[in-house]
Amino acid sequence: MAQNPVARIDIVVVEGEGATSNIRQRVTRDPVVRIEDDDHRPVFGAAVVFALPVSGASGEFANGSKTLTVVTDKTGLATAQGLKANDVPGKLQIYVTASYQGLRARTLINQVIQAPPGSRPTPTIHSSSSGGKWKWVLLGIAAGAGGGTAVYFGNRKSNSPPAPISISTGSVVFGNPR
Repeated sequence: MAQNPVARIDIVVVEGEGATSNIRQRVTRDPVVRIEDDDHRPVFGAAVVFALPVSGASGEFANGSKTLTVVTDKTGLATAQGLKANDVPGKLQIYVTASYQGLRARTLINQVIQAPPGSRPTPTIHSSSSGGKWKWVLLGIAAGAGGGTAVYFGNRKSNSPPAPISISTGSVVFGNPR
């Protein structure tokens, strides 16, 4: 009997959500996810990318990078082995994306990096739960690409110099989330 094609994939966090580590330890709980199809069966051979923030509470993987790509095994599991936290206390958000046969899924794994007792806390920037820092990085990339595209196509239509382009992010406010 032929198996139906996969219509959707989901990421299930198996390990790492809510894990807390101390700056002195530097080793955090390795994030583990399972990729499932729309019938909750494990997906073998899905590409899973684990990505860490570029600043603030972050770290690096065993390969020395802030990103790690893993292919799921026959049980649908992917593990980001060797995650080492940096020395900035705060909320560590691990951005996870999975792709399989043109399908994509994404999620966040939240961990906490704690300063040792008695140490002075480092000021942190609070962001919304909608992936605040990632949102600004992606918006910046999209805005830059859009501006470059406008200049390119603007120059192709005529020989006149392109009109100046202004890109603005709006007002930036720091403080507690609302």
